[in-house]
Amino acid sequence: MSASEHLDAALSALADPTRRAVVELLRRGPRRAGELAQALAMSPPALSRHLRVLRRAGLIDDDEPDDDARVRLYRLQATGFAPLRDWIDELDAFWGDQLAAFKAHAEAPTRAKPRRPAVKRQR
Repeated sequence: MSASEHLDAALSALADPTRRAVVELLRRGPRRAGELAQALAMSPPALSRHLRVLRRAGLIDDDEPDDDARVRLYRLQATGFAPLRDWIDELDAFWGDQLAAFKAHAEAPTRAKPRRPAVKRQR
């Protein structure tokens, strides 16, 4: 998948408020699917669909804890957020350059405009 496709997948996955809530919960640390479903007051099948989208976008991954192979532990995948972070950094640089140019223009000394000779009106 290209960087552009990764970015599209990440933005699409994060467009849903439930998936953003999952990411927010996982920011605090790895969690089991049951814990996520309970925290979000969702049924496990409904949550499973959201987890699948986040996994396919590369934003989360899952593994089995050593002590219980029946359970999946979900965590954020830092590399999945890299295209999103890069894109935001590019936007930030663009707007930083634009604002610096505007500041330079606004703070530039004003040049006196050439005066045009006054025209007398006749009554």
